Amino acid sequence: MSRWKPDARGRLEKAALELYNHKGFDATTVAEIAARAGLTERTFYRHFADKREVLFPSANPLPDVLADATATAPATLPPLGVVTHALIEAAPVYEEREDLVRQRQAVIAANPELQERELAKLAALAATLTQALRERGLETTTAALAAEIGIAALKVAYERWVNDPDQHTLAQRIRETLDAARHLTAPPEHVASTDDLSFTGQEGVA
Repeated sequence: MSRWKPDARGRLEKAALELYNHKGFDATTVAEIAARAGLTERTFYRHFADKREVLFPSANPLPDVLADATATAPATLPPLGVVTHALIEAAPVYEEREDLVRQRQAVIAANPELQERELAKLAALAATLTQALRERGLETTTAALAAEIGIAALKVAYERWVNDPDQHTLAQRIRETLDAARHLTAPPEHVASTDDLSFTGQEGVA
């Protein structure tokens, strides 16, 4: 069960996501969001600069979580092991707000402009992860490659988790996806013997 508690900001976020999914992002007004939350437009603007900030908040904990987890990962881990550790540490940021995260993904999936914004957010996370890896002593190319692989894996794992009818955890999906990435350069017979990587095109992507 989620531990997230709806304060004024949370009520506005919940109301906005419900309306975005019901009416569409463009058709929803700030006045409607505030009214649905039982608050005023002035209160909305105290918490959010505009409608998009509900989906892309400026106070995003993910960069700090990724940087801290990368810095404190065991020294013996290889680069992708560090990335796996950092992403799994970040998984609760999504999992504790699971219902809202799924609603948010549905809104973004329905809006190409918002999808571009989401890709920009992921690029910023990759830059954060690259810098954190460099601070561990990795050279620039290795750090950038490991970070980009990690964020690409997060994107795939996140989409699989959001659309997962079996309710696997995001952490499980991250492990599976990065394990699959490690096998991409293996000979075909080794890939075939890997335990159910589930990349056969049977699952939807948001």
